[in-house]
Amino acid sequence: MVGYRLISAENIYLYNNGEYFHAYNTMGAHRVKLGRDAGVGFVLWAPFAQSVQVIGDFNAWGAADNTADYIMQPLTGGFWQLFVPGMREGTLYKYRIITNDGRVLDKADPFAFAAEKRPATASVVADIEGFGWQDAEWLEHRRQNPHFTQPLNIYEMHLGSWRRKPATADNPEGFLSYAELAEELPPYLQQMGYTHVEFLPVMEHPFDGSWGYQLTGYYAPTARFGPPQDFMLLVDALHRAGIGVVLDWVPGHFCKDAHGLAEFDGTPLYEAEEHGEWGTYKFNFARAEVNSFLLSNALFWLDKYHIDGLRVDGVTSMLYLNFGLDDNAPRHYNPDGSEDSKPAVAFLQRFNQLVGQYFPDVFTAAEESTAWPLVTYPPSEGGLGFHYKWDMGWMNDTLRYMSMDFPARQHNHNLLTFSMMYAFQENFILALSHDEVVHGKCSLIGRMPGDYWRQFANLRLLYLYQMCHSGAKLNFMGNELAQFIEWRFAEQLDWLLLDYDKHAAYQQFTAALNRLYLQETALWQQNYNWDGFIWQEADNNQQGILIFRRQGREPQDWLLVLLNFQPMSYVDYQIGVPENGRYQEIFNSDAAKFGGSNKINPQPLMATALPQGKQLHGQKFTLKITVPPLGGCIIKPLG
Repeated sequence: MVGYRLISAENIYLYNNGEYFHAYNTMGAHRVKLGRDAGVGFVLWAPFAQSVQVIGDFNAWGAADNTADYIMQPLTGGFWQLFVPGMREGTLYKYRIITNDGRVLDKADPFAFAAEKRPATASVVADIEGFGWQDAEWLEHRRQNPHFTQPLNIYEMHLGSWRRKPATADNPEGFLSYAELAEELPPYLQQMGYTHVEFLPVMEHPFDGSWGYQLTGYYAPTARFGPPQDFMLLVDALHRAGIGVVLDWVPGHFCKDAHGLAEFDGTPLYEAEEHGEWGTYKFNFARAEVNSFLLSNALFWLDKYHIDGLRVDGVTSMLYLNFGLDDNAPRHYNPDGSEDSKPAVAFLQRFNQLVGQYFPDVFTAAEESTAWPLVTYPPSEGGLGFHYKWDMGWMNDTLRYMSMDFPARQHNHNLLTFSMMYAFQENFILALSHDEVVHGKCSLIGRMPGDYWRQFANLRLLYLYQMCHSGAKLNFMGNELAQFIEWRFAEQLDWLLLDYDKHAAYQQFTAALNRLYLQETALWQQNYNWDGFIWQEADNNQQGILIFRRQGREPQDWLLVLLNFQPMSYVDYQIGVPENGRYQEIFNSDAAKFGGSNKINPQPLMATALPQGKQLHGQKFTLKITVPPLGGCIIKPLG
């Protein structure tokens, strides 16, 4: 067929200039009809290729006599196209690229919507249109309720190791499929009281041990768990259950596997240089076409899969020219002596601008581990434009403190309080993520000092502290089980632990605290500014006690939080309160039903006035309460 065109000259121009933000609508393999002929159209960008051929079973992977029928036609701007009449969905294919120096490279399609299950590496012709979405109510709720005004409590998970089933010949790993996860995951998250689930990267990747962070198929949900429309089924089921879906997105680097993006047309087309720490390639953000590829990819998941948020992995590695280099490696600097990657900064700013432009009710979050300024400020103010940033400082200080034996805590009390010195410089997510329970770091409960009882009490206290601290929340799967072993990506979580009372009680504690978080607006309505947090006692390092208030938007909507990080308990402990009247303890981590010693305050509490001119914790009234050991309580005024 002569004279057809699968991509317009305008879109080629936009792609070549980093301005084609919906390239997935034309590039890759699409079911099309030209005249009376239905088939598949292929569009590829490979500017330094000598020739390109589409290969697959249909032409014996390039060995058949009709090879010439599958030679792609060159277009301007480094593009190639081919229409194959009669080709059907499910066809396996690759691009055979002849490089300018005569090498033969067989490459998967960078824009493929589906891929073969590893270890096979072919792309798959897939039609991702026509899914019967039933999440209109969720999307309308998302539109009308901005995420900053809602509770954000995220369950981070790895799809391949949450639960597994008995192995079979076709499924030796025992993976749950997307369809099976659509049945099991939404009710679990509802029962546990989470608002969102965040998936470690679901895009196609060849090596299980990368956990999805070293990609080859940026537009294809991994075939490990089923076809693309079954991933839509999972997202749709979560939305219908009232659960938002966040994807871990990896624009910073990609793996070197031969069928992937590396030296795609015989030249470093997508890559800038090797990543010094991870053995991968960094993307070349100075190349306009790489920007079109990645920016389109971000919008693709929001558009075609109705995703509610993107967490950007490894932002720090993108921002710094010398990230990951050892001390002896040559270093790179800008002419002014700085070492920030200006193309990467511009890319991240543009990414966040585009998400806001096309999907204003979707959020973005940065995994950024340094003090880079203005991560969650708009680009117009010099910021990167993210909505949220993971608070790695809070995580590191808190876990360091919680792992200390109790006498040492008196001398390190500032590890608990320092986070409030910068808590509102950015919009933070307090993350206890997968990175904290691998590589010999121990599980969360494995870090806790003391005997078995104290370990569980410490873990309950850690989670209560996280939930009452300002900022959004994130926990990795297995944290809610008090799992003693580190996360192992090749096995399911230790669900058998729930046969033991301590672990079952801890899961019950997690669910109860999550539900309380949802119910009590004072814990989240003003999570990102000082209006929502008031210190009452920050410096009691001898007893290891913190006292603060959380404040909702309404003046009468507030809660008093007391946390005791030492194993002593107290009776008739006096705490200051701002108002006279009756109070009620609404949560106590030491309750017997949670595995605690039941040092609780079950009866309503009456405030009394202090003598004229006297104050306690800066307040004119006082309550006498029982303080639990290695525990905390939340007290609410009854009006």
